[in-house]
Amino acid sequence: MDIRVQEAVFDPGALLSEFAARQQRAGAVVSFTGLTRDLGGTLETMEIEHYPGMTEKALAALADEARSRWSLEDVLILHRHGHLRAGEPIMMVATAALHRKPAFEAADFLMDYLKSRAPFWKKEITRDAATWVDAKDTDEAALSQWTR
Repeated sequence: MDIRVQEAVFDPGALLSEFAARQQRAGAVVSFTGLTRDLGGTLETMEIEHYPGMTEKALAALADEARSRWSLEDVLILHRHGHLRAGEPIMMVATAALHRKPAFEAADFLMDYLKSRAPFWKKEITRDAATWVDAKDTDEAALSQWTR
């Protein structure tokens, strides 16, 4: 299990190659990389804040929950903080399992929880304003599929 919260930009391809290379038993590796979007064309930066220590514990608990639900060989969660520019990667999830179905489902589960429950606060800073990003109803609806 590899949990990272960092300010530095990362290379998703290099990270995925590193993750896949250490899988000796897995038959499937699934990954997702989230990118900073600029839908309105005015984004100057996305500011992401977190509480060091608390955030890493929450992400580790989330990875443990995924491992309890699916038989996973490994989990990677990387999330950035600080000021991000449009097109830069925000986060990455990778899962490794013996078969593809649990790898896909676990990655989807992790993404849904990261979008709505991970302790990060996002502020969009545009040319005209700075606005905190609220949770979306669609994120909550996606999360509801995983409730037991």
